[in-house]
Amino acid sequence: MKQETFNLTKEKIIQSAISLFNTNGFTGTSVRAIAKKAGVNVAHISYYFNGKTGLMEYLVSDFYEGYLNAMDGAILADLDKSPVSRLTRLVFNILSYQHERRQLTRFVYREITLDTMLIREVMSTYMLKEKFLLASLLEEGMGDGSLNKIPIGHFIVQLKGMLTMPFLQPQYIAEVLYLQPHEDYFVKQYFHELESWMISLLTPKKEAIL
Repeated sequence: MKQETFNLTKEKIIQSAISLFNTNGFTGTSVRAIAKKAGVNVAHISYYFNGKTGLMEYLVSDFYEGYLNAMDGAILADLDKSPVSRLTRLVFNILSYQHERRQLTRFVYREITLDTMLIREVMSTYMLKEKFLLASLLEEGMGDGSLNKIPIGHFIVQLKGMLTMPFLQPQYIAEVLYLQPHEDYFVKQYFHELESWMISLLTPKKEAIL
């Protein structure tokens, strides 16, 4: 019973923080506001997260742990498939993961635009692993001739931009692609947009079938 109460209190704090950080920003949100929204004592935030900064660190780290698990899941599930099949599966997994956690995704992507010690640590750990996984797939495909030889770094930057934009600038996606990122259909339709782009760019014309 105590463990259930512990988990419930912690989850209330997390969800309240995500909501307030998105509405008021990290600096504009007080510990008291989080506690009030969660219906808990301020001391609980110190106990579980060692304050507001610790709470933010938890949210960013937890987001990227799940993000990389989604990437790993795509790669491990399709080891017998072609690099382009694994890459498209990976992209679908990332989109699904982000869409299920839209508020958290938006908060994290806004925070990583800031130059802080935490963000530099994230850039040197989680994001380097993301780059490694993507580059490995691309290098494998280019090595066996199933993918066109393109600048890997440029492709990763383009792909990353396309994966983050719906959550940072949903109004732009709505204006250009007529898709609403908050709707349930979004992942499937936006994935098809990305899949078409990746296949046209990466796949040799004579092998344009997965």
